[in-house]
Amino acid sequence: MAVEDLLRELTPQVLGAVVRRYGHFDAAEDAVQEALLAAAVQWPAQDRPANPRAWLITVASRRLTDQLRADDARQRYEASAAALVPPDEFLAPAADEENPAERDDTLRLLFLCCHPALSPTSQVAITLRAVGGLTTAEIASAFLVPEATMGQRISRAKQRIRVTGIPFRMPRQEEWDGRLRAVLRVLYLIFNEGYTATSGPDLQRTDLTVEAIRLTRAVHNLLPDDGEVAGLLALMLLTDARRAARTLADGTPVPLAEQERSRWDRAAIAEGAGLLTETLAHGQAGPYQVQAAIAAVHDEAACAEDTDWPQILGLYDVLERLTPGPVVTLNRAVAVGMVHGPRAALDLLASVEADGRLEGRHRLDAVRAHLLEMAGDHGAARAHYEAAARLTGSLPERRYLETRAARLGGG
Repeated sequence: MAVEDLLRELTPQVLGAVVRRYGHFDAAEDAVQEALLAAAVQWPAQDRPANPRAWLITVASRRLTDQLRADDARQRYEASAAALVPPDEFLAPAADEENPAERDDTLRLLFLCCHPALSPTSQVAITLRAVGGLTTAEIASAFLVPEATMGQRISRAKQRIRVTGIPFRMPRQEEWDGRLRAVLRVLYLIFNEGYTATSGPDLQRTDLTVEAIRLTRAVHNLLPDDGEVAGLLALMLLTDARRAARTLADGTPVPLAEQERSRWDRAAIAEGAGLLTETLAHGQAGPYQVQAAIAAVHDEAACAEDTDWPQILGLYDVLERLTPGPVVTLNRAVAVGMVHGPRAALDLLASVEADGRLEGRHRLDAVRAHLLEMAGDHGAARAHYEAAARLTGSLPERRYLETRAARLGGG
């Protein structure tokens, strides 16, 4: 595993262990970031340590101890640490071994960051940073806000955790309702960033999708009767099942309609469909269940031509009533184009553009280009493909969009 990927995987485990031992989330996160930087510099030039997790925790603990000493708090925190965790805990299993304590720490960290003392946007932002390992720029893109704005939100969230003294533990039964919505949204955004990265050389970041699925499965095990938890897990499984077919060998993206469906993971589709069927039988569907149903309709089609677009459009109508917003309308426009023709879909994009929240985002231009191409207006389609290519931070998507534009020629 590449050093960068290993560090991303270990970040929530290390942060969770340090917070559990010392407390003070904000100081612990700073110390962990320093340890990650040291590892990024040292590990490629030297032999990687036999136990990377223990190495990172040890270095972060030293950094944090130095900081606490400078704040004249060493005795208080060392006494607290001795009472909380045996001193040999950090030298236990290697990071790649099955270790329930590590997994519990990550889940505790998830719920710490989703405490109701934080605003909903702060909950999601700080969890994406601490548990998902996303950069501030990636989180800003997910929220459709400037990077500087998101940086301020994350800083305020860390300060709020420090001031309120939120305990590092799983919530009690009566606390679930105040945390669950933010937890699910966080996991959804982590999965989305992994499934289609907002920037970088790769279309997909499997480490993020795998971690999002693992954490969602853990939450589902805690709350097996919650329909939206099951719906989110089903959505992830049904969507991630297409992973192997989404790119060519050179990383070029393959649109859903052109994917080799024999490469889809049928076991994941069966598990996701089973979860969805079970949860839909027990009450009114929520947004994640509806999105899972849309994914299931796509996965059930033997080929693109067999896709039940009227059913998908009906599901998007439901989703738009449940969670109205420009992204849902943009996706619904594609379904409208397949059912009622591209011109009807293009009319819908006016409301998305007027909303303003997708301004400067490549997907609006990409969808408009696709619909214009369907309508036979190749000149306008080419211009919007080129505009979308300029806006995306994903290198594979940029190459794909530029290729689409070039295929349309100059007319």
